[in-house]
Amino acid sequence: MDLGYSEAYEAFRGEVQSFLASAWPLAGDEARLSTAEQHALFRRRAIEAGYLARRIPRRYGGSEQEPDVLKATIIREEFRAAGAPGDVTGIGPSMLVPTLLERGEEWQKERFVARTMTGEFGWCQGYSEPGAGSDLASVRTRAELVGDRWVVNGQKVWTSGAQTADFMFCLCRTEPEASKHAGISYLLLDMNQPGIEVRPLRQITGESHFNEVFLNDAETPADWIVGARGEGWSVSRSTLKHERNSIGSAEQAVLFFDGLVKLARNARRGGRPALEDPAIRQRLVEVEGLVRAHEYSGYKQLTASARGRDPGIIQLMNKQLTTRINHALSKLALDLADDHALLAPAEWVRNLPPTEAGVWMAIFLESLGGAIAGGTSNIQRNIIAERGLGLPRDRAAQRA
Repeated sequence: MDLGYSEAYEAFRGEVQSFLASAWPLAGDEARLSTAEQHALFRRRAIEAGYLARRIPRRYGGSEQEPDVLKATIIREEFRAAGAPGDVTGIGPSMLVPTLLERGEEWQKERFVARTMTGEFGWCQGYSEPGAGSDLASVRTRAELVGDRWVVNGQKVWTSGAQTADFMFCLCRTEPEASKHAGISYLLLDMNQPGIEVRPLRQITGESHFNEVFLNDAETPADWIVGARGEGWSVSRSTLKHERNSIGSAEQAVLFFDGLVKLARNARRGGRPALEDPAIRQRLVEVEGLVRAHEYSGYKQLTASARGRDPGIIQLMNKQLTTRINHALSKLALDLADDHALLAPAEWVRNLPPTEAGVWMAIFLESLGGAIAGGTSNIQRNIIAERGLGLPRDRAAQRA
């Protein structure tokens, strides 16, 4: 396996490095701008240079570059090494934008894509409901077309970032007489209206990242629908595909493992660094085996994509592998932290900055939700079995 880049790609790396050397960090009066203003200014220049928003057409605010996964990887590597702002992340850029580019109307792309990619528009995802989590086809939130507007009533839950979002992309039942999958539409809603109430859910971490959202005669224009009426299930499949790809990336696992090794150097066992303890080293090797297998699997998928080939069934396993790895990483981190693991995440961060152990309780608690976010582990196994291996569905499930 040759993991090196060709001479042409290394030349491109040099171009990226030269750009970063001259463009980041900002200097002079620009360095006195707020952090947000500096990041926005740099991103505009990086887009003009062709390094960010590469898959987005210029008419929608992107740099419209030819697809090249190796160049995209080099850009991420060099921007990270320089500490420079990369593409805006989050639900909007990673999930809604690619969905609109695939399935949206021209006016929807022009209105929403550019301002979502710059962070001007923030989004939340209105999928899960109290009785429809993994079984999204059971959504009961209703949308009725009254004149030139949809009137929406129902409840969503586990809605990430709803308290700050400007808009929601939402699954609603618009054809109550149709079958479960055929009666759903994919609507866009303005969150800043009287018919929407957001109630934060307090998490075990002490934060309130998730929310309940109550829709009481909320309204949205008739043309704020992505895809045809009743085709929301098909459109949502595009969104979920992009969500699972972002959750299942090996990039975060590699960063977490590097942090875990640093924690092992700082933690003590018998008056010596924990990294010198044979039992700890054995556990680190076991975790690293999972991380490196996922990383090199990512390289294989990257190579296939670069050559225009379908990476195959392994793509369906990425999210499941990431869930398992994050559990293993955070469990070992808490064992290394010893009694400090009893402290709440906020106390960790406040009292233990030298060891950088403070983040690990939060990572551990977040990892528990990884088995649910983006589709539960059981649902992921079904997807792998049915779509990847071609196994038949369980007959009992079919009858239900």
